[in-house]
Amino acid sequence: MRINQLLKSSLLKNAGIYTITNFINALIPFFLLPILTRHMTPKEYGIVSMFTVLISFVTPFIGVSINSAIARAYYDNEKIDFKKYVANSLYILLVSSFVVSIIFFIFSDKISSISLFPQKFLGIVIVYSFAQFIVRVILTLWQVQVKPIKYGIFQISQTAFNTLLSVMLVVSLNMSWYGRVFGQTISYIIFAVIAFVILYRNGFVFNKYSKEYITHALGFGIPLIPHAIGGVLMTMTDRIFITNMVGVDATGIYSVGYQIGVIISLLSESFNKAYVPWLFEQLKRNFSKKKVQIVWLTYAYFIIILLIAIVLGLVSPWFLNKFVGKEFSSSSIYVIWIALGYAFKGMYLMVTNYIFYATKTSILAWVTFVAAVLNVILNYIFIKEFGAIGAAQATSIIYLIKFIATWVLSAKVYSMPWNIFKTRDSIEKL
Repeated sequence: MRINQLLKSSLLKNAGIYTITNFINALIPFFLLPILTRHMTPKEYGIVSMFTVLISFVTPFIGVSINSAIARAYYDNEKIDFKKYVANSLYILLVSSFVVSIIFFIFSDKISSISLFPQKFLGIVIVYSFAQFIVRVILTLWQVQVKPIKYGIFQISQTAFNTLLSVMLVVSLNMSWYGRVFGQTISYIIFAVIAFVILYRNGFVFNKYSKEYITHALGFGIPLIPHAIGGVLMTMTDRIFITNMVGVDATGIYSVGYQIGVIISLLSESFNKAYVPWLFEQLKRNFSKKKVQIVWLTYAYFIIILLIAIVLGLVSPWFLNKFVGKEFSSSSIYVIWIALGYAFKGMYLMVTNYIFYATKTSILAWVTFVAAVLNVILNYIFIKEFGAIGAAQATSIIYLIKFIATWVLSAKVYSMPWNIFKTRDSIEKL
């Protein structure tokens, strides 16, 4: 297959659908930003940000990171009862949620003091994470089944409802940060119920217990917990340090800049959702010519995502000055660093897929653990030396390190012709 044929293939068509739907999905709360920044102080916005941090911390334990196990099991559906596998994954969700709830309750004082999130509302974090997992299960199924339109409609509908409810609570009822937190949580609960009904009608719920499937899902998911926690530490350490070393109001301003920079993550994850099913199908066929083509596509992607990040960083000062409340206009200084960091993360996603395909997920734990430790160290040093901007700089550096380390490891567990520039006839084969 030539490159022009690739551009007309289902990969780019599905990637386009995912990108458009994810763009719309992100655009809805994006337009909520000027509303929130005009009806909340930086301190109140910082509390909302810390709620998001807590969600990120709990998520890997709620469900034990088995969404990836479900996605991978789909490609072995000729060997297993896939519906039964999904049902048993939901049993894991129930047990893990119960355990996490107990632990969260025991350490609620400490959690509240570190995050500055009110202790009496910490239970919402568990409820939100539980509902979010069920929503992710149905989205994962539609992704592996290559149904991007269903995926997009469901995702956009949930976000639109979330946004409208948040506006009503924050603006109309003047509930400040309470309104935003409750708006997000209630919307996820409603759409989790919808997702559960869909799963039930399609035979993915209340199936027979299987020790084999539970063991398999846990065997795939548990090694990913350190990996997921490391990823969470990379996204939450900055705001925890800023909150405790600079102030929660600085966290609010930083979070606005972060939300603009994270647009790069939107683009990379949208592409990856379409890319993973396509890539796994090509790797399953194991054609040498196709592998060369995949590598060329990967290098082109690296260049494009970096250029987009740089452009976003350059235009953000002008944009934010007009878009957000005056108290948040200084957030533009963080965008370029966050955007570059997420460009490196997008590059990381392109190479980590080979590790997932080879089912060698345990090695990701080491990369993520080391990156997380370095992230904590760099955040502390940089924030102490440069203030809140140091957190954004540390984020960019750590994602670059993580990308390079993962690329090296992926090349060891799954062979790809990364040295294509040394292959004389590689271009001719395309």
